[in-house]
Amino acid sequence: MGRGEIYGDHRYGINRAVITSLRMMIVLCILGVITVKSTLVVAAAAAEHDYGDALTKSILFYEGQRSGKLPPSQRVTWRKDSALQDGSQVGVDLVGGYYDAGDNVKFNFPMAFTTTVLSWSVLEFGGFMGSDLQHAMDAIRWATDYFLKATSIPGQVFALVGDPYSDHDCWERPEDMDTLRTPFSVSKHSPGSEVSAEIAAALAASSMVFKASDHAYSASLLERAISLVMSPSIDPTPFVLNADQFICSLLPESPSRSVSYSPGGLLVKPGGSNMQHTTALSFLFLVYARYLSDDANGGRAVHCGNVVATPSRLIQVAKSQVDYILGNNPLQMSYMVGYGSKYPQYIHHRGSSIPSIDQHPQHIDCLEGTTYFSSSSPNPNVLVGAVVGGPDINDHYDDSRADFAHSEPTTYINAPLVGLLAFFKAHPSS
Repeated sequence: MGRGEIYGDHRYGINRAVITSLRMMIVLCILGVITVKSTLVVAAAAAEHDYGDALTKSILFYEGQRSGKLPPSQRVTWRKDSALQDGSQVGVDLVGGYYDAGDNVKFNFPMAFTTTVLSWSVLEFGGFMGSDLQHAMDAIRWATDYFLKATSIPGQVFALVGDPYSDHDCWERPEDMDTLRTPFSVSKHSPGSEVSAEIAAALAASSMVFKASDHAYSASLLERAISLVMSPSIDPTPFVLNADQFICSLLPESPSRSVSYSPGGLLVKPGGSNMQHTTALSFLFLVYARYLSDDANGGRAVHCGNVVATPSRLIQVAKSQVDYILGNNPLQMSYMVGYGSKYPQYIHHRGSSIPSIDQHPQHIDCLEGTTYFSSSSPNPNVLVGAVVGGPDINDHYDDSRADFAHSEPTTYINAPLVGLLAFFKAHPSS
């Protein structure tokens, strides 16, 4: 809740190696080096979890994170319009986009990462999504419409809307915000290549999503992406050569493993909001397994010293992480809000923890919200589909709003999980 909140490791703690790997694989897809495919067959069996239900809820979560003017189709009805003047102080329309976590700031770097991976989930696994596919595409478009605004001035990219210090000193519903909404941008005079590159990746990936259904929109996204990239020439060789080594650094049985696993089997990296690593790296396991199974690659395996990891093994590891999130863990609880009978009740999320405008129409100001932050009652608004940062390395979880490193949901936790759930919905057993 305090100023230190933004500086927790989970903020922009999205692992750089993961970002680089995901961004490069998106670019390689665009270049045709890696093809999006759906031919890998996994034997069907009775599912331990309802992956379809979890998929629906993981996408619904994004409607609870929306900023701006909400559409008539809005399904999370306790959320209302918010931040309708964003950008007005600099003469640019910056209304829309997402609040990336439990606060009311629009951080465009994690928002772009979210959009990149959500797009990739659709490209890779959209065929398994059924009726949820349109909702996933709507979630992507909510972000890309905003990014077109954030990149509308040539040579300038808006990277942030809102003042983190002002916001994190308050506990307010987005609809009541009276904190500073300062826009921050990068340019050649105030450079910020990483956020620009990630927005470019998001626009390029999403252009592929809309290519068949809205060609004109797709073209506009790709054109804007190209305008943000200094040089579109990319040599994929280093990535391809190092991909196996990266996988070996993650496998539980690999002699070169550089991550930890909890006693209950959860992949853990240092810092807060660990589930961002769990879902992103599991997504890479799954996508790389499908790449290795491609006939062009001879169905090869990954060799980690004396350990041989087949594509089916990579899928098995990915599934074990998804199942842990959904309840196969020592606490026998789901870390997805609204899934299963036992899930977090006190998530670190302003909108979820404060009574909605429907229930409390009066304005709740900055300090008044502290009462709800400190309340011993569960959050009144259930943010269905939100996945929290998760337990510690010993599988221990305190269901506490104050413990934001473990109890705060983020958009970038869910994005890779959407693809994973779509695949396991169709292939419930590895």
